[in-house]
Amino acid sequence: MTNYIASIDQGTTSTRCIVFDHDGTIKGVSQMEHEQIFPKAGWVEHDPQEIWDNTRKVCAEVLAQLDLKASDIAAVGITNQRETTLVWDKNTGKAVYNAIVWQDTRTDKICTELGGDQGADRFKETTGLPLATYFAGPKARWILDNVEGAREAAEAGDLLFGTMDTWVLWNMTGGVNGGRHATDVTNASRTLMMDLDTLDWDDEIVEAMGLPKSMLPEIVPSSEVYGKVRERGVLAGVEIAGILGDQQAATFGQVCFEPGMAKNTYGTGNFLLLNTGEEKVLSKNGLVTTVCYQIGENKPVYALEGSIAVTGSLVQWLRDNLKLIKNAPEVEELAKSVDDNGDVYVVPAFSGLFAPHWRSDARGAVVGLTRFANRGHIARAALEAVAFQSKEVVDAMNADSGVDLSELKVDGGMVANDTLMQFQADLLDVPVIRPEVTETTALGAAYAAGLAVGFWDDEAELTKQWAEDKRWESTMDEKERKRLMGKWTKAVERTLNWVEDED
Repeated sequence: MTNYIASIDQGTTSTRCIVFDHDGTIKGVSQMEHEQIFPKAGWVEHDPQEIWDNTRKVCAEVLAQLDLKASDIAAVGITNQRETTLVWDKNTGKAVYNAIVWQDTRTDKICTELGGDQGADRFKETTGLPLATYFAGPKARWILDNVEGAREAAEAGDLLFGTMDTWVLWNMTGGVNGGRHATDVTNASRTLMMDLDTLDWDDEIVEAMGLPKSMLPEIVPSSEVYGKVRERGVLAGVEIAGILGDQQAATFGQVCFEPGMAKNTYGTGNFLLLNTGEEKVLSKNGLVTTVCYQIGENKPVYALEGSIAVTGSLVQWLRDNLKLIKNAPEVEELAKSVDDNGDVYVVPAFSGLFAPHWRSDARGAVVGLTRFANRGHIARAALEAVAFQSKEVVDAMNADSGVDLSELKVDGGMVANDTLMQFQADLLDVPVIRPEVTETTALGAAYAAGLAVGFWDDEAELTKQWAEDKRWESTMDEKERKRLMGKWTKAVERTLNWVEDED
C-alpha cells in the first residue's frame, strides 16, 4: 500500500529526504551536510558527486528508519537550491567542474559584457530577470570559457548543463544509461534563458549567452511523472513526479495558490514570493518575475520574488568566522541580552546586494560601532538585518503589485526565533504567521509529486491541511519604525561602490 510520499530537498548546505503521509505530516527525516568550498573571495562551490552520494544515502537512511520499502512510496518529489549550476559529461556522468553556487559572484564581468549598451535589463522583458551573478546561465558560460576543453566538448554535444534538480533527476533515472535530462519551469525561469510566455528556451538569448543549445535540459511542468527511479537502491521503480525550485516549493507547501498570497522563507538567504496568478507582472522596483509553478498542462502561475542573499548564513558567519556563538540557536539568547541594537547595524552584503538593490559592487559592513557596543548588540543587529532586508522587499512588492500585503506566512529554519519574528512583525506592521509544518520546501515538492500520481486530488485538499501554529502582531509605533528604517538605509549606503573594476 503506497501510503507515503518521499521528498528530496537538495539545499545549499545539506541534502535531506523527508517522508510525508497523506495528512502532510512528517514521518521521517534524514539529512547530510556537504562541504562549502571557497576557492577565492566571492567564489562558492559544491562537489556534485558528494551531493549525489549524499542524496542516495539520505533516501536509504530514512526508509530504513521507518522500515519502509519502495512499494510503500507513491512518488518522489525533488526540490533544490536554485541557480546553482553544473556542467557534466553525459558519457561518463562526471562534472567537468564543481557546481557554482547561487551566491557566487565570479560572473560579474560576464554579466556586464552581456548587458552591453542596454545594461542589466537587456533580457528582463523576456525572462523577468536582471543580468546578475545570481542566475545560472552566466555560470555555465564561465565554465565553458574557463575549463580546458569544456567548450569543445560542449559543441561536440558531449556536455550537459543543469541546475541541481536536473543533476539529481538525471542520475536517479539512469544517468549515463538513459537518464532523463530535464528541468521544471520554476528552475528554468532562474537561468536567464527561458521565455516566461512560451516556457521554452529563447534561442537568441541562448546564443548571446554562448551556450550550445544541445546542452540545455528539456523544460517540463512542476507536477507530472518524469520517469521511474532506475538506479539500484531503496527507491528503485518509484515514479519521480514533482520538481520545484526551493522557494517555489515553499510557496506551494504554504498553499499560496491564490493571487495576492505571499510567503517568506528564512533559510540560507530570504526569499519572499507573491502569487500573481496567470499574469506575469514585470517589476519596476527591483524584484524579479518568475514562474511560481505549473501543474501538468495547466497554465503557469507566476510570482513576484524578492531574493535576499544572506540571512541564515549571517548567523553561520557569526558562529564559524567570528566564533561569537557556538550554535545557531544561541544567537537569540545573545541578542536578548541587550535591550536594543545599541545603534549598531550589520549589512551582510557578502555577495553584493540582491533585491531590491541588485548591486554586485556592495560588500558587507558593520556600522554605528562605539565603545558601548558589545557582542550582544552585534548579535541583535545581525538578526535585525534579516528583518530589515525583508521589509525592503515587501515595500517593493507593495509598490509593484499595487496591493499592500495584509499578512505574511513564514517558514524556514529561522522562524523558530521568536525575537526575529516579533521584530519582523513590528517592521512590517502586519501579522507574521508560522504554520504547524515549517518544512514547507520539502512539503511543496511532496505535494507536487502527490498531485501528479493522484495521491492527493487537488489544491483544495491541500489547502485544508494547512494549519497555523503561531502568529506575531506588531507592537511598534510608526515613528520608531521610520527611525529604524532610516538608519538601516544609511547603513546600506555605506556598503555601495566598494568593489572596483580592478578588484
